[in-house]
Amino acid sequence: MVMKKYISLIFIFGFLFFFQSCSSQGSLDSKTVDALVNSEELTFYAERANPTNYDVINVMNSMPNSTSTRMLQLNGDYTIVLAKDNLEVVLPYFGRVFNPSYGDPSKNSYRFTSKDFIISKSQNKKGNWTLRIKPKDVRNVDEINLEIFKNGKAFVSMRGNDRQPITYDGYVSKNEEKPKEKEKL
Repeated sequence: MVMKKYISLIFIFGFLFFFQSCSSQGSLDSKTVDALVNSEELTFYAERANPTNYDVINVMNSMPNSTSTRMLQLNGDYTIVLAKDNLEVVLPYFGRVFNPSYGDPSKNSYRFTSKDFIISKSQNKKGNWTLRIKPKDVRNVDEINLEIFKNGKAFVSMRGNDRQPITYDGYVSKNEEKPKEKEKL
């Protein structure tokens, strides 16, 4: 009887340890996060979209064989790449667009590159960073707020001029280096 209790305790602790190690994958240490923010060169990878309009979520839930939770989980292909002279945003949009672009659905999401933007950053007492990015050469985006936590997890809120706000959960990492094209001989 006592042996069964020990075995079950070992199993429970092993199970918890396994999930703890799985959940900590993808985390960064606070010094790496500080270095990324100070360099102003980082990539945000969106893992989940969070629309602020519950009508959108209700429509998603009403679709057959689908739920909004599954539809709003993103695969990591959606990013915000911040570099010294370039801001590249590729994020989906779920919500109400006030001035839609008919015939071109790519303009109804957030897909743009900005060369003229202002970044203001601040750090709170807990060590979390907030970056406010205001692109000047993009007409439908007013501000991007990027909150980066000490472990590398991040939260983005997009405020546009022609649509309802939306937020994204994800994480930040170092920018990937693009391979240089080989010169033709």
